[in-house]
Amino acid sequence: MPKAKYDQIYRDLKRKIEEEIFAYQELLPSENTLVEEYQCSRNTIRRAIASLVRDGYVQTMQGKGVRNIFQPLEQASFTIGGIESFRESAQRNHKKGYTKVLCFVELTADEKISHRTGFPVGSELYYIQRLHYLDDKPLILNHNYFLKEVTPGLTAEIASQSIYEYLEHTLHVTIVNSKRTMTVEKMTEIDEKYLDMDALEYNCLAVVSSQTFDSNGIMFEYTQSRHRPDYFRFQDNAVRRGTI
Repeated sequence: MPKAKYDQIYRDLKRKIEEEIFAYQELLPSENTLVEEYQCSRNTIRRAIASLVRDGYVQTMQGKGVRNIFQPLEQASFTIGGIESFRESAQRNHKKGYTKVLCFVELTADEKISHRTGFPVGSELYYIQRLHYLDDKPLILNHNYFLKEVTPGLTAEIASQSIYEYLEHTLHVTIVNSKRTMTVEKMTEIDEKYLDMDALEYNCLAVVSSQTFDSNGIMFEYTQSRHRPDYFRFQDNAVRRGTI
């Protein structure tokens, strides 16, 4: 079945949950109602609901239906389990977000860059340094490396908007998975300069490093996101697996 259909339904239901059209702990409309509303098959609805379950928005209850378990957070949060752009995250958090490109260069990976990112020595890369703002506060400093052969035509202008939107809608790249590591690291002079850390009683940041892969299994992106600690919050939906 076309992904676009169930993904469209998933996004619409997610929006209604986030906007509290469906209240917390309320049951979503029945499967029959959703099939009629969206003019689609039951399987399409079930795939959309499965995505909402995966992202921690709803819980399915046998014989009862699907319950909304999403609670809006006062502070902006980012997802661990999902892959979303900064623009998508800002929209989900109902915040005004924008991005400033501080540096945009083309380079070739040497041994140092290869060791840091995982790209082979000799890889042609775009290196982008970006500062993300939420509600006019500089909260995230990103160091991005993109593989040129997968992301041709990338520009600073595109980087100031949404790189993922360009990859998916213009280049038709399918973004599949991302391996992430979270650490706490000492603040650098660059962090202090751009993240307005002077007035804060912190000397460290939350750092999320990620390697992201396309549908061909090619790592096309390495990103290190450096988050101001007073606004850092990651959320995930954990599921306990049965013991053997």
